[in-house]
Amino acid sequence: MSSLRVNGKVMPGKLIGKSLLGLFQRCGCRILARLVALLLLAVLSIALITGCALPEQPPGAETSGGQGEMAGSPSTGQEPAAAGDESSDAGEGVLRAHFLDVGQGDAIFLELPDGRVMLIDAGPNEAGTKVVSYLREHGVKRIDFLIATHPHADHIGGMDAVIRSFDIGAVYMPRVATGTKTFEEVLLALKEKGLKAKEAKSGVSIPVGEGLAAEFIAPRGSGYEDLNNWSSVLRVCYGDVALLFTGDAEAESEMEMLEAGIPLRADLLKVAHHGSSSSTTPRFLQAVRPKYAVISVGAGNDYGHPHKETLKNLEKAGVQVYRTDRCGTVVFRSDGRTLAVESREK
Repeated sequence: MSSLRVNGKVMPGKLIGKSLLGLFQRCGCRILARLVALLLLAVLSIALITGCALPEQPPGAETSGGQGEMAGSPSTGQEPAAAGDESSDAGEGVLRAHFLDVGQGDAIFLELPDGRVMLIDAGPNEAGTKVVSYLREHGVKRIDFLIATHPHADHIGGMDAVIRSFDIGAVYMPRVATGTKTFEEVLLALKEKGLKAKEAKSGVSIPVGEGLAAEFIAPRGSGYEDLNNWSSVLRVCYGDVALLFTGDAEAESEMEMLEAGIPLRADLLKVAHHGSSSSTTPRFLQAVRPKYAVISVGAGNDYGHPHKETLKNLEKAGVQVYRTDRCGTVVFRSDGRTLAVESREK
């Protein structure tokens, strides 16, 4: 049945026709009424068949350059999801956080409520192809916000492959460098694309759109001996739900965040440094008070991650823990009011 959207409500075409007919009948013009009503229904049918739609425009909104686009309209960077796809409501007010199973490393893909895409780290070198494939399987063509938390190979190893495979928007990195080949490959990939990184440090916000907030709350200092403490820590808030992505930040950085008195509360915590005992101190965990935690960690890794002390602290705090070595890729879903695990790979 043909239909028309009027003031945000869908009206069946037949009902519209009857309404118009009734109006003209009351005016005593029955024949003319039938002709006009039939003409309007024909126009509506042609419009629907050809895919045209009457424009919806919020009060006060402006259009740009006569091109029919809403001013400030974000680029989605994604193809429309197929019917039945678990991401079919992406870009329609849903936030998804995918913690990819990349072995011993971090790679977190965020589908933002407005359809844009954020990627936090890209796993080790050998995971680059997997990260690229995963993003393509989810229809990603453009990464609007790319974040390298710090220049360790298990976080940025796959990033050069990602940069070369997608259209890239803004890039964020902490102001620290290393002389490793992995780091140089990332810089070379950025140069090839003509991209320059913005500094990721405490107080810097990412323009993620209305209803969503994303702000770096670390690093707060400028002279760390351990590269892990240079990790950019990002807090994302969507409605009543908060997520905290910590990179490999260790106790020194955690103490700086605590002493700064900034909000740390989060429903979901990406456990820092793959569950090492050098991070996730009891005081920090008490401030965050997460319901869920994800540990990105490789099975049988050489570091013994996650450490039993960290697991014990999380258990004591009553946190529900998901590990990528046991669960595979884990996906969380939020509508801004609730947060829940949507799927696990294994």
